[in-house]
Formats: sequence, structure tokens, C-alpha cells
Amino acid sequence: MSIATIAPGLTAGTWNIDPTHSEVTFSIRHLMTKVRGSFTEFSGSVQIAEDLAGSTATAEIKVASLDTRNADRDAHVRTADVLDVENHPSMTFNTKGVRAEGGEYYLDGDLTIKGVTRPVSLTVEFNGVAEDPWGGTRAGFSAETTINRKDWGIEFNVPLKGEGALLGDKVNLQLEIQAVRA
Repeated sequence: MSIATIAPGLTAGTWNIDPTHSEVTFSIRHLMTKVRGSFTEFSGSVQIAEDLAGSTATAEIKVASLDTRNADRDAHVRTADVLDVENHPSMTFNTKGVRAEGGEYYLDGDLTIKGVTRPVSLTVEFNGVAEDPWGGTRAGFSAETTINRKDWGIEFNVPLKGEGALLGDKVNLQLEIQAVRA
């Protein structure tokens, strides 16, 4: 699976994530709606191989940079009840491989949250390559996955009347990544 065939303009080598032009966001059910948030501090890189399957990516997200637009909620999510920022200041992702299946592309890797590492697969979309106004070359990617927070030991919840609970178990993770050719 040659990279030139699959992703025109995307050349082999290192592409560094530009956090100024990228987003790491999430959503989780809270009561009867979904709360959306983002992490504002993160870094990482993508190593593109001539054979797409050999490509890798790494990312580190500073958990304290969580922002759901509600300071009280953010402060609670940072506590040991939920993400335990004091003992686990970062979450990380490291790939195991890239695969194509049924016309879709997947980035398989290990996600570590609160010291727990579990495998995840992200659906990836290549959005193209372009020269930027500063003489660099940029590539765009969108990726998403859904995880169960309990798989990473995030058990906090508040029961509601009946069988409901304050929080859902599923967390949708979305990434909009702009990477610059090193």
C-alpha cells in the first residue's frame, strides 16, 4: 500500500503536529445531553513510511488543559474522582500500525489514561497536503473513536432517580490534526 497512491502529496518522513492549528475534542453524555470539551495542550508527530502500514504516530495530551467551558466541572474532572491530574498529568497515544479495511483507514495503537494502557482504533481521514504561507508543507487528518471510560478505571458517577446516571460510559474522541513536514 504505497503512500503516494493513497495520499497524494504526503511524503515519507516526520510530520509534527501543529497544536495552534489542531484540536483534540471529546463528548460525553451528561444528564440528558452531551457535554463537549477539548484539551488545549498537546504535542506529537506522525512518521510517514513509504508503505502506509509502516507509518506511526505518537501524541501526548496534558490532562490539566481540559476545558468544557465550566470551571467548576473542569476542576472536578481534574480530581482523583475522574482523571487524577496530580498523579497522571498526561494521556498518551502510540500507534501499533495503520490498516485499510473496507475503504476506511484505521490507526491502531495504545491509549494510556490514568496509568492504564488499552488498545484503541481510530478511523482516519486524510484531508490533503498544501504549502503554507511560511514556506512549510502541511498535511491534514481527521480521526475519531469511541471509548468506554470504565475501561481506563474512570468509574465516578452519580445515580439519578430510576436507573439513570449523571454520566454516560461512552466518550467520543475527535481529532483535527494539522501536521507540518519536519
